[in-house]
Amino acid sequence: MPLHPVIESALRASSVRPYRELGVAQARVQAKSGAPGKPDVALAAVQDVLIPGPGGDIAARVYTPQGPGPHPVLMFFHGGGFVVLDLDSHDYICMRLAAGAACMVVSVDYRLAPEHKFPAGPDDCLAATRWAVEHVAEFSGDGTRMAVSGLSAGATMAAVTALRARDEGGPALRGQVLFYPVTDYPSALPASYETYANGYGLTQDNMLWFWEQYLESPAAAAHPHASPLRAASLAGLPPACVFVAECDVLHDEGMAYGQRLLQAGVATHLQECPGTAHSFLKYAGVLPEVDALLAKTYGWLRGAMAGPEG
Repeated sequence: MPLHPVIESALRASSVRPYRELGVAQARVQAKSGAPGKPDVALAAVQDVLIPGPGGDIAARVYTPQGPGPHPVLMFFHGGGFVVLDLDSHDYICMRLAAGAACMVVSVDYRLAPEHKFPAGPDDCLAATRWAVEHVAEFSGDGTRMAVSGLSAGATMAAVTALRARDEGGPALRGQVLFYPVTDYPSALPASYETYANGYGLTQDNMLWFWEQYLESPAAAAHPHASPLRAASLAGLPPACVFVAECDVLHDEGMAYGQRLLQAGVATHLQECPGTAHSFLKYAGVLPEVDALLAKTYGWLRGAMAGPEG
């Protein structure tokens, strides 16, 4: 179906230059200039912390919901193509997730490329998740009830953290919520890379540029921690919610990952979101359709992380 008219109007009104022309520093400035503001959401606390990591301290932000704890914990990894964006640019969604799902959200500012190539980002995300198991009780969290989530490249981090937790000794996770995930390096351009190459927010060239910054070489893309769609098996992963934008260069790989989860026997809610483009969550509070999708996410997370038996 065609783009939602509000999204289409916003995309037409946007004036952005290709990241390849800007270079890394200016690309970051441009990307952050389009971040949504903080929502009017009531939380008990928002605290910045430092987490020991494999490459030095990792900045993180802990969002604690109102009400008595201990609260279940959602590890959150921000989007931005492995290169741009940060904690501040994702306050808008972390605050909503904490309040809506009644969970503590730990947002992780993992190392970015090109200064820190793959696998620095995934290493930080796993380290932060393991830290959280041991330390969230200090913030009224319950490290035995934990899930992972992210947007775009952050959804890659969430998917890879789930894979590594399965394969590398934990921690146990109750679920994974992936919004328009990056799941595979485009060795051959998928159809959605061609169909939605330009005019839909995330362009084909910007996505290819992100990969160039992230990997030392295309050969690194064969590793499942870079391209989780290439994992030999997805069996044994935690239950998943996968939301895919219809009009997005990442559409095909997002759908493919959700379908592989289902084929592997993982309880999965896979949803293509009609009329949407990449980064559609920034229309939360603007489009009822996005708010309804988030309400579904909150309910799913509450169920996945409820009680001692999950």
